[in-house]
Amino acid sequence: MKSPSPAIPFDRGGAARFMPWLVALMVFLAALSLAAVMTLQHALEFWDASLAGTLTVELPPVPVPAPAPAPPSNAKVKTSPNKNPVSNDGGLAAALALLRATPGISGAEPLGRDAVARLIAPFLGNALSPEDLDLPRLIDVRLSTGAPPDLAALQAKLAAVAPGAVIDDHRLWLDRLVLFARSVQITALVILALIGTVAVLTVMFVTRTGLLVHREAIELLHLMGARDGYIAHQFEREALRLGLAGGAAGLLLSGLALLALGHAAGASAFLGDAVTLVPALHLKGWNWLALAGLPLAAGLVAGLTARLTVLATLLRLP
Repeated sequence: MKSPSPAIPFDRGGAARFMPWLVALMVFLAALSLAAVMTLQHALEFWDASLAGTLTVELPPVPVPAPAPAPPSNAKVKTSPNKNPVSNDGGLAAALALLRATPGISGAEPLGRDAVARLIAPFLGNALSPEDLDLPRLIDVRLSTGAPPDLAALQAKLAAVAPGAVIDDHRLWLDRLVLFARSVQITALVILALIGTVAVLTVMFVTRTGLLVHREAIELLHLMGARDGYIAHQFEREALRLGLAGGAAGLLLSGLALLALGHAAGASAFLGDAVTLVPALHLKGWNWLALAGLPLAAGLVAGLTARLTVLATLLRLP
C-alpha cells in the first residue's frame, strides 16, 4: 500500500537536503565511540578474569659458577665418592615451602623454562632462550577464595628464606590499568553525548528553517482546519525518514571503518602475533546489534525532536 503524500512539499527545503549527510556523520562518529567503549569493556573483563586471585614471586637468578680450571695432564685427580655436590637453587625450595604453607594461598608452582620462553617470546622472539639471558625465576601463586594473605608479612618471610625475592601483586598495576581504561570509556561516552546533543540541535535548526520555508503552506493548512498536531506529524515523518536514511549510510561507513581497523590490527601484528601497532577490536554478537540500532535511534531522535520543535514554535504563533 502506497503511503499518502505529505501535505507539505518538503522537497523545496534546501536545509533538509543536508540533514541526511549530517546524521550520517554523527552516526559514524557515534558508532566508533560506542565500539571503543564496548571493546575496552571486554578487555577489562578479560584482564580481571585472567589475573584475579594470582600473584607472582620473582626470585633472583642463580649465578652460574665459573668452570674450574683443568688440572695438568700429569696431575693426579682426587675424587671423593662419598660426598654429593650441593645444589644451589637460590632459595627456590624454601620459598615454595613457605608459600604452600601460608594461609590464604591455594597453590604455588614454579614456571619452567618453556613457560618463561613463551612469556619472553612476544618481546624478544624465539632467537633467544631463557638460558641465554639472566632472567629471574618466577613462581605462579594462586590465592584461595577466602581471606588473602598479608603481603607485607609474606614479603618479609620470603626475604628471610630467599634473599632478593619480590612479590608482584597484579592488582597494583591492574587497578591503574582499569583506571586508565575507565577514563577512556568516560571520554568516549562524553563524546557520544556531545554527538547526540549536536544531532538534536541540528534537527531543531533544520525544522525551524523548514517552518519558515513552508510558512505559506502551514498557514493554508491552518485555514483548512488542520491542527498543530497534524502539522507536527508531517515534520516528524519527514525527519524520521531523513534520519533513518542518514543513519543507515553512517552505519555502513562505520562498519567498513571497523572492519578496516580489524584488518589493520591483524596486519600490524608482529612478534608472534602478540603485539599489534593498532589495537584489535573484540566485539560480540550483541555489540554488533547495538551498533545496528544506531540508525533507528537517530531516526527516532530526529522525528521526536522535529515534532516537539514544531509544536513549541506553533504555540508561540498568534
